[in-house]
Amino acid sequence: MLMVVAVIFTFTFGLKLGIDFKGGALLELDFSRGRPEADSIQNNLRSLGVTQALVQPTGETGYLIKTRDLTEEEHQKILSLWSSGSSPSGDGKYEAVEKSFTSIGPSVGSELARKAILSIVFVIVAIILFITFAFRKVSKPVASWKYGIITIITLLHDIVIPTGIFALLSHYTGAEVDTLFVLALLTILGLSVHDKIVVFDRIRENLKAGEKENFMDTIGRSTSQTIVRSINITLTIIFVLVPLYLFGPETTKNFSLILTIGLFFGVYSSLFFASPLLVWIEEWQNRG
Repeated sequence: MLMVVAVIFTFTFGLKLGIDFKGGALLELDFSRGRPEADSIQNNLRSLGVTQALVQPTGETGYLIKTRDLTEEEHQKILSLWSSGSSPSGDGKYEAVEKSFTSIGPSVGSELARKAILSIVFVIVAIILFITFAFRKVSKPVASWKYGIITIITLLHDIVIPTGIFALLSHYTGAEVDTLFVLALLTILGLSVHDKIVVFDRIRENLKAGEKENFMDTIGRSTSQTIVRSINITLTIIFVLVPLYLFGPETTKNFSLILTIGLFFGVYSSLFFASPLLVWIEEWQNRG
């Protein structure tokens, strides 16, 4: 149900591409004499012909300004708006200092988008191959390659739900997809597959032990033996991400938020989604 809702959110609200993928400029300013209102910054930018700009506060005295791709001349004119000798249309009384400036052309952005998609596809294929190889000696009652397929199904669960939540966040706050968002998804894939391999490996060991119990009981016992370890590892990482979200720079807030959400659903799917799917497949084979 959560996956269905997440897919609906994603297609209804869509994902706004950031400058990393569509090209544009990112300017970070720090104001030493008080911070002007965001509307004032928008009006000043319009006076220079920059009509579409996303202005986000950062820290106590700064702003992140995202715009279309800027020429160096436009870049310098924007800086001059908040210099001590600015034009009458500017706000020189605030005196801004440029902390960073990034400009990415549209062609570079499209290339990054293509590489991001390829990287996710490559990771998924590599995971299937690795799990199939790692569990090659497990053939009964469920074949090793089915462990790989189940892992991919649950990994889709782990990244579809955070993506849907981000689409909702993007609709109401203007959050944009950037390379850190892709990095968060790749990190979720890596950490989630680690959890699943821990559970599956314990299932494999218990199956090899040859104890006289049915497959469902083996799955349940294996999950019980790994649940504390999986939850503790995930909580350890989340304890680092929460302060990063609350006190870290504006540029990493979405990264830490998506990663936290993904890890939560990742440990959930490892324990309560992947293992029951193994039982369901075994029962389906017996009915067949």
